[in-house]
Amino acid sequence: MLTVLKIQNLALVEDLTWELGRGLVCVTGETGAGKSVIVGALKLVLGERADRGLIRSGEEQCTVEAVFHLGNTAEVNAILDQFGLDPCEDDTLVIKRVIGASGGNRQFVNCGPATLQVLKALGGSLVDLHGPHDHQSLLSRDRQLAMLDAYAGCQSAATAYRQAYRDWRVAVEDLAAASEQRQASDQEIDLLQHQLEEIEQADPKPEEETDLEQTYQVASNSRRILELCARVAGRLNEGPGSILDGLEELARLAPELGRLDNRAAALFEGFHAAHVELQELAGAIEQYAGGLETDPAELAALEERIHVLETLKRKYGGSIEAVLERRDQMAARLAGIEGREQTLTELQQQVDQRRQALDRAGVALHQQRQAAAAPLAEEITAQLADLGFRQSGFSLTLSALEQPGPSGLEEADFIFAPNPGEPAQPLRLIASSGEMSRVMLAVKSALARQDSIPLLVFDEIDANVGGRIAQAVGRKMAALAATHQVISITHLPQVAALADRQYLVSKHVEGERTRSTLMELEGEARIEELARMLGGEDRSARAHALTLLQA
Repeated sequence: MLTVLKIQNLALVEDLTWELGRGLVCVTGETGAGKSVIVGALKLVLGERADRGLIRSGEEQCTVEAVFHLGNTAEVNAILDQFGLDPCEDDTLVIKRVIGASGGNRQFVNCGPATLQVLKALGGSLVDLHGPHDHQSLLSRDRQLAMLDAYAGCQSAATAYRQAYRDWRVAVEDLAAASEQRQASDQEIDLLQHQLEEIEQADPKPEEETDLEQTYQVASNSRRILELCARVAGRLNEGPGSILDGLEELARLAPELGRLDNRAAALFEGFHAAHVELQELAGAIEQYAGGLETDPAELAALEERIHVLETLKRKYGGSIEAVLERRDQMAARLAGIEGREQTLTELQQQVDQRRQALDRAGVALHQQRQAAAAPLAEEITAQLADLGFRQSGFSLTLSALEQPGPSGLEEADFIFAPNPGEPAQPLRLIASSGEMSRVMLAVKSALARQDSIPLLVFDEIDANVGGRIAQAVGRKMAALAATHQVISITHLPQVAALADRQYLVSKHVEGERTRSTLMELEGEARIEELARMLGGEDRSARAHALTLLQA
């Protein structure tokens, strides 16, 4: 239930801390005193968009804070977990809104920052708010179906149906996507085949580029390489004055020098090895030069291969690896197109199988709904009779849909005939606001045991009724207060007299500023307020007020 509501600088309210209790709580006061601020504050807590015009004149911001004490936090914690927020501690949930005059609105849940989406999601589990013109939920066929499900207790069947519906829709969407692929043109197929053939004929290898470039570099410079080899070979061993010729002469002189002086022999210890290495170098160069080929045809073939690879890279990627990856993608795309008939057959079978499972789940759900429709209508009819519709007719119809919907194979419609002799019609087409208020209260009363929302707020839904009907409305609210916390903004003394607590909203001018205040009424103050609501403060009004309180 809502335990505390704090309001600062909202409209005429400067600073208010309202501590509520259980049961039926009524808020009364003269028109324009500021009762609507209470409802406005709750709407802000529920995630309604804020109008900066609500900020009290001269202030920079307004704040609204609501503290809820929950007997069962499972549903709320599931919502908080969905949005990545911390769970409730000690079964307490705190929601705060801050609205700035220059923007910068902020929301907090359990002291952590949150979005309006979080507040709206939480609000659906915390508060059910109804005003004299706020009956869209009752007129919605989806909402009517949800009310029937709550009464029928078929949440398990409804959950199974929704899962089957999601599975079926996924299969239908997969089939539609595959059908679109089926429309791939012959030009696309021809293009894919041509591109694959181009890559496969070239048969590029990731490792060949380096070897190919090196081979081409050697082949294209073979003439210069041969010239250099010839010059090196000539310097090493061709004719008098060559390096090897000079070494031969040194080889003859060195032994003689060593015989004459042992110290000189040590100077030539590495000479023989160097001589041998240079001889081997000369032979290696001649062999290397002899192995070089300067065939123009081979050079042309190398150039053509490089051109082919460069063309593939330019068309299909910046590297051979990218070309091969593109080849695999095109092959998969072509295989998918060519195998589309088999894929479509398999997807159609999946759609059919899931539709059969959906129909079974839908029939099971329909049977539970059908069994509960008449008892719910009878219960609502009985509740309506207590609220003055003694000869009205009320029924609930289930109409089959052409295609399965997210909530079932059918849709619900509340059928209402408020007056004898008039044809019954869908509630959404005929009810006046006064009738809608009482019908909504009757529906809420019929579903009280199944309704898990802890707080019900009725904002002047008792408008346009009086006398015996007003007392009946009050008794219904009091009955709902046995299982829910109920807040009623009311002008009816018959309703206010039945409240467990009554609060008065009044407006005062202090220091040239207008302020709205809220105070709990007890004893004589409550009698005076009820007398005022009855139309006067004379003895008869006071006596009537006492009678209402003692009834």
